[in-house]
Amino acid sequence: MRIRSWEEFKRLVGEKKPSSIVFILEQNGFSPNKELTTLKLIMLHDKRYYMFYDFPKGDALRETGILFHKDKNGFSNLDEDEVKAFLKKQFPTLEIYSFWTP
Repeated sequence: MRIRSWEEFKRLVGEKKPSSIVFILEQNGFSPNKELTTLKLIMLHDKRYYMFYDFPKGDALRETGILFHKDKNGFSNLDEDEVKAFLKKQFPTLEIYSFWTP
């Protein structure tokens, strides 16, 4: 089930009380300048996946406000550790996992 707002996702986390959230930092490989970095959050509850997508707006993500950083080539990206810390601050009782790291 796709969740359309950050506030709704936070409300559902409080209501459903999952034990963990998984996040994925996705970058559109077809974009010539790799501008389309998105954050995908996945919560599993009662055999149903709840997914929230946050998209870029300027120098940050639209809903969460997480800031982008420029790499040495000038491409915008998200720092995985910063995203994890942000989510841990928002949801202190949950385990937060990155899809790509152990």
